[in-house]
Amino acid sequence: MTGNKSNDPLHGVTLEMLLTRLVEHYGWEEMGRMIRIRCFNNNPSIKSSLRFLRRTPWARSKVEALYLRRLREGPKEA
Repeated sequence: MTGNKSNDPLHGVTLEMLLTRLVEHYGWEEMGRMIRIRCFNNNPSIKSSLRFLRRTPWARSKVEALYLRRLREGPKEA
């Protein structure tokens, strides 16, 4: 089969890439308001957040949903 492109917008996007993009766009403080998890609100870091999200499916789902919503919104104009 040729042209086997996935329709999944998360295909090929690692959790680290996804989280980094969200932090760059929203910042930790805003993400902590949007998704109430301790790793976003107390001494946040990519490393600690990744560790938590990899072990916690419900939290990972919320972060992925936020990322997909961000993709649908598109770039914001300055």
